[in-house]
Amino acid sequence: MKNVAVKFLAIAITVLIAGYACGSNTDMVANKNASSVNNKEPIGNHATLHKTIEVNGLKIFYREAGPKDAPTLLLLHGYPTSSHMFRNLIEDLSHSYHLLAPDYPGYGRSEQPPMADFAYTFENMSKIVEGFLEALNIEKYSIYLMDYGAPIGYRIAAKYPERVESLIIQNGGAYEEGLRKFWDPIKKFWNENTVENGKALEGFHSPDGLKWQYTHGVQNVEKISPDNWNIDLQHLARPENNAIQLAMFYDYRTNVALYPEWQAYLRKYQPPTLIVWGKNDHIFPPEGAQAYKKDLKNIDFNLLNTGHFALEEEGDAIAEHILRFLAKHNIK
Repeated sequence: MKNVAVKFLAIAITVLIAGYACGSNTDMVANKNASSVNNKEPIGNHATLHKTIEVNGLKIFYREAGPKDAPTLLLLHGYPTSSHMFRNLIEDLSHSYHLLAPDYPGYGRSEQPPMADFAYTFENMSKIVEGFLEALNIEKYSIYLMDYGAPIGYRIAAKYPERVESLIIQNGGAYEEGLRKFWDPIKKFWNENTVENGKALEGFHSPDGLKWQYTHGVQNVEKISPDNWNIDLQHLARPENNAIQLAMFYDYRTNVALYPEWQAYLRKYQPPTLIVWGKNDHIFPPEGAQAYKKDLKNIDFNLLNTGHFALEEEGDAIAEHILRFLAKHNIK
C-alpha cells in the first residue's frame, strides 16, 4: 500500500508540473500575440494635424490628414462655422485621401485682420484659399462645397477647371431657385445697406440663431453636440466680427451675379459631381439641389433626411457616399 501511495503521489506531482508548464507556455503565446497586436502599425485612419501657414501675409489655420500622395480633398466650410465642421469626416476619409480644411480669415482659428486692412468679400476669401493651395503645392483636387464654401470654391473651379477632379456639393447653392424665404431679409439688406436692415440679420449668429442653424430639420436634436455653436461663438465674439459677418452677408449678392458663369462652367466641363444635401435645410432648401440637374448630365444625387449641417447627423452616410463616388470615378 505504501508503494502504491508513493507512486500515486509521484504521478500527481508530474501532472501538476506539466499543467503549470502548459499554462505558462499558453500565457507566453498570449502575451506574444498581444505584444504583436500592440506593436502593429495602426490600421485605417491617419491622425489629424492642426497647422498654421502664412498666406498673403495672414496666418491661416488648417486641418490636414491622410497620405500626401493620395488624391486631395479640399474641404470648404460654411457660415458661421470653421474647419471644425469637418473633424469627423476627415477621420472617416483619411485612410484613403489627403484632406485639407482651412479656416477663412475671421473664422475659426485663422487670423482676423482689421476691416480697415482687409476687405471681407467672397472674392478675397477665394484668393486666400487659392494662395493656400499654391503654398502647399496642391495642383489637383476635389472640392467639398458647403454654404459659403460654394461661392468660394466655384470661383476657384471656374478659374482653374483643369485642376478640379470632382465636386462634392452639400447644401451649397449656385442657382436662384435655392434662395427662398430665408433670404428675404438678406435681399432687403442688399437693396438697402442700412444699420436697421443689418441689425435684423445679427440674430443669425446669436447663440439662439446658431443653435437653430445646427438643429433645425434634424431627426434627433440630441445627436447634435452643443460644442458646435459654442466653438463658433469663440470667433464670432471677437471684436469687429459682427461687422465682418454683416459685410459677408452684403457681399453675398456678388455670388448671385456670378451664378450664370458657374452654371456655364458646370455645363461645359461636366465635373464628376456628388450631391449630398440635407433636404430639411431652410437656408439652402432642396430646390437649390434639384436645380443642378439642369446643367450636369451625370450627377450622383442624394437627399438626406436632415438639416443644414448635414455632417452632424448624417456624417457616416456622407462619408460612405464620398468613398463610393470617388472610387466609381477612379479618384483613388
